[in-house]
Amino acid sequence: MEERVYQWAKDLCAGAGENETFLKEFWEALTKSQGIYEEFAYYLERQTFLCAYKVSGYSVVDIMVWQIDHFKANLDFSKSGATYTGGQNGERMLLMAFDTMLKMEQDPEKYVTLLRSETGTDYPDKY
Repeated sequence: MEERVYQWAKDLCAGAGENETFLKEFWEALTKSQGIYEEFAYYLERQTFLCAYKVSGYSVVDIMVWQIDHFKANLDFSKSGATYTGGQNGERMLLMAFDTMLKMEQDPEKYVTLLRSETGTDYPDKY
């Protein structure tokens, strides 16, 4: 199973435009975290989220929603006349959610603060 999970991580990194160095660091962190590894493997097998493992009360889906809020905010910002060049794709958003969760395990306070304070633009008077 581990070989299959590694190949998927490699394919996901390639699809997200990440290089070999990113893959190596991501894989090393992933294999050190039993909880996130299980979430990652579960998604590979079922194409849905398990959400059994949480860091400071946040699941990988919570992190994805936060990232989608940022994506939407960037789109809103670009519509206001600014240029948005931070292109996203589904593979990248999925990979970054798992990567962020891995980083959150190491520094939960930093990411909890970001998750609570950085939101999208879906409320009046944001900009």
